[in-house]
Amino acid sequence: MRTMGVEEEYLLVTPEGRPTAVAPTVLWHAAQEDSAEPTSPDEPGGDLEKEFKREQVETSTHPRTDLGELLDEIRAGRERTSAFARLAGAEIAALGTAPQEVESTVVPDKRAQEIRARFAMTAKDQLTCGCHVHVEVADDEEGVVILDHLRRWTPVLLALSANSPAWQGGHSGYASYRSQVWGRWPTAGPTAPFGDAAGYHRVIEELLATETILDDGMVYFDARLSARYPTVEVRVADVCLDAADAALQAALVRGLAETAVRGDSDLPQPRAELLRAATWRAAHSGLSGNLVRPTTGTPAPAADVVAELVRHVGKALADAGDLEWVQRHVATVLRRGNGAIQQQAWRAEGADDDEVVRRAIARTTAPH
Repeated sequence: MRTMGVEEEYLLVTPEGRPTAVAPTVLWHAAQEDSAEPTSPDEPGGDLEKEFKREQVETSTHPRTDLGELLDEIRAGRERTSAFARLAGAEIAALGTAPQEVESTVVPDKRAQEIRARFAMTAKDQLTCGCHVHVEVADDEEGVVILDHLRRWTPVLLALSANSPAWQGGHSGYASYRSQVWGRWPTAGPTAPFGDAAGYHRVIEELLATETILDDGMVYFDARLSARYPTVEVRVADVCLDAADAALQAALVRGLAETAVRGDSDLPQPRAELLRAATWRAAHSGLSGNLVRPTTGTPAPAADVVAELVRHVGKALADAGDLEWVQRHVATVLRRGNGAIQQQAWRAEGADDDEVVRRAIARTTAPH
């Protein structure tokens, strides 16, 4: 069975709920434990890593075939990261953006500092946290088949995950403002179909030839071939408030990958302009309004569009043993809402910025 893995980025915050620039200390504590517990260098995942800003860290799972085991590892990774953060006097919060005004700081890394210098305000604003799903591919040709197939569905994945309604001390008017901030990078967002592996690599070479980006690590497409692993990496989602929502992203992405490889769909490809509009709409309303239906390009209630995605990948989910869990958890998400809806509910109850973060801290490491 095709393996899948999840990378998550978390905000580092004080126990009172304010962002705090302690990533180097958190990573130092993690390194002390890791040096006593050697791992295989050939197996990706399981590491705590730096991100672009000192107010955040990233963790990753190992490749998994079993969805239940993946969810267990996501939860364990959150607990482990939380423990290291506490050694630095901090907590972790699975929020796509910090609600408060914050002057974030770039990590002391030569490449990160060069990005900060070149991209100015775009880099300055990038205190955002996402969820990236990796699914195994046989080779780049299979990977491009998957990329070209799933591109129409990435807005639905974004809507399910949307968890960043606040920005710099105010309400943004978006369910996922992270995606709007992230979209300022020159390579970010949806792409046109690539056709084959040669077409994909030609696009990367042409982007590098513009000398706009530093290297291929700055290819920030919503979905791309991983430069590190034999995987497709889907990067469109906000970090999810609930661990199970991150596992849902993985199950749906693997379902899309399997559906693509089996050739179970012959839908025409939407133009990139239409896909950008659908992505913007998903970022704006999340699950609270209409989304653009991927099969027709017309608006429909979010619950109907999510149900269409589940039907589209239903056979692949059933073959993997994931269908019942996915159906049950999708119903849960639609009933209680994504992270943005939950944050807005806390606001309605009187929570201020700091209290929203404190509640998110508790939800990030909640056992269920």
